[in-house]
Amino acid sequence: MNPDTLHLKPSQVLRLLGLVTWLAFDGWGSAGATLELLITPKFSGEPIQPDSLRYQTSVGERFSFTRVSWLASGFALQRSDGSWLELTNRIAWFDLERGRSEWPLQELPAATYRSLRFDVGLGETLNHADPAQFPADHPLNPNLNGLHWNWQSGYIFMALEGRWRNAAGSLDGWSYHFANDTHRTRITLAAELRLTNDTKLELNFDLASLLNAPRPLSFAKDGSSTHSRPGDPISSALGANLPGAFSINRLSATATLPVKVSSVTPLYLPETFTPYPFKMSSTFPMPNLPQDNSLIAERVSLGERLFHETALSKDGMISCAACHNSKHAFSDPRQFSVGVRQQSGTRNSMPLFNLAWRNSFFWDGRAPSLRAQALMPIEDPTEMDETLVNVVEKLTHQAKYLPLFAAAFGSSEITAEKIGLAIESFLLTQTSFDSKFDRALKGHAELSAEERRGFELFMTEYEPRREQYGADCFHCHGGPLFQSQTFANNGLDSVFKDIGRAKVTGKSSDTGKFATPSLRNIALTAPYMHDGRFAKLEDVVEHYSTGLKRGETLDPNLAKHPSGGIRLSDADQKALVEFLRSLTDEKFLN
Repeated sequence: MNPDTLHLKPSQVLRLLGLVTWLAFDGWGSAGATLELLITPKFSGEPIQPDSLRYQTSVGERFSFTRVSWLASGFALQRSDGSWLELTNRIAWFDLERGRSEWPLQELPAATYRSLRFDVGLGETLNHADPAQFPADHPLNPNLNGLHWNWQSGYIFMALEGRWRNAAGSLDGWSYHFANDTHRTRITLAAELRLTNDTKLELNFDLASLLNAPRPLSFAKDGSSTHSRPGDPISSALGANLPGAFSINRLSATATLPVKVSSVTPLYLPETFTPYPFKMSSTFPMPNLPQDNSLIAERVSLGERLFHETALSKDGMISCAACHNSKHAFSDPRQFSVGVRQQSGTRNSMPLFNLAWRNSFFWDGRAPSLRAQALMPIEDPTEMDETLVNVVEKLTHQAKYLPLFAAAFGSSEITAEKIGLAIESFLLTQTSFDSKFDRALKGHAELSAEERRGFELFMTEYEPRREQYGADCFHCHGGPLFQSQTFANNGLDSVFKDIGRAKVTGKSSDTGKFATPSLRNIALTAPYMHDGRFAKLEDVVEHYSTGLKRGETLDPNLAKHPSGGIRLSDADQKALVEFLRSLTDEKFLN
């Protein structure tokens, strides 16, 4: 298989490119009954409140939950005669932060059942299947669930993270990642289920029981992290406690739920067009390309021209490309970009590649789509300081644009919406997957000994209890994309001049959190961090080694480390930098 080319079934290609109306069946089937599972994480009977330091271990350690995310499979119902109805290909992903607590088991034979069972985790075959095969909305798509370890192989079955107050009174992080084939845990619950109509079964998932009984866990005594290596007592305790953590809360009948059909029609598709070949690595997860914005060559070409159009700014001097230089992987080598009237911004411009795999944009995630992101700088008074009405008028009076919009949208009418759609199309095509590291994975290049050491450090956890002394980078930058969908406080400041994500959500628990960028092409995108404070990669690595500042919102995967960070040797820091340099895609150099 050519790793640069998408190999999909015709129906998948049509959906991916958005060239046909797609019927999304997001409800319940009409054939047979549906058992809708509602599984709510609780602590001693009370719903979990994220980021609240109100919970206690059996020895009185106060702690919070910032993440509760887990996978379930192997669903089955026990018939009255004792036999089991195996529900194949039913995979569920539950996540506290995303509000994913419901899962429908559809098209079940109407009957009376006496037990429900499922597994926390996946069977061996599925656990080690190619994660790139799953559609963007599938529970096992790693870009959706953030629960795959990629080069370490396999999924995290359950991720529990948070903060805890140690004996000295300061906050540390804790991170329990329950995984590996031997830890798949079966849950069996007895209940009389009369499935003659659609039924809702509410289950409790009691995290107090999971952490405290029958094998109680203490962060100070047992450790604040586990990666479920063989023989790890923390993962063994979690496996022993899991069956007792689930219980049945309530069974109730629901009205028959019809199939809910939503149709997504491509916007402004011209009568004739040229499909644009979207290219990506075969190791990348399937992206969730917009269904309503057809990826066609005419629209991509228009978007590229608009990306370089200075008429988008009030003074006619600034384009998108002015702050997103292609030679720097579409980032800005200046600490802060300069807008009209030579105004300086307050954040470093983010690189613009592999955006098809992101679900929010800007450092604080304020834009929910690329088309929205593309238009916001136009109206920002410190950037382009123009109105969309004026931009439309200026482009309309440039004769060259009328046939381009007609070819891209079937009409020469220019609107702000179409400008956003065109720039979105262009940016979606800016994929990056051909670095020295990628070629080494395919056997077409060879990493140096220093680069291999850097990769080992990158992918190895820091867990002295288990004699693991890696750099622990993969938690936030794991997988072939070297990024995550999370917003994190990475210990830059104790007091925040820029509150980051909290400005968008209004939550104090998001103070100091910013988007986690990709590390691909990182050698080209200096300076670093949201405010461009670090000029060199060496400065970034040194920050995580000795410069971490602790605070209430510090990411748990950093807060579990020693004060200041993981103190890497000079040789290991240099190796890590060399590995990061191997992630450069040479197309940006040429």
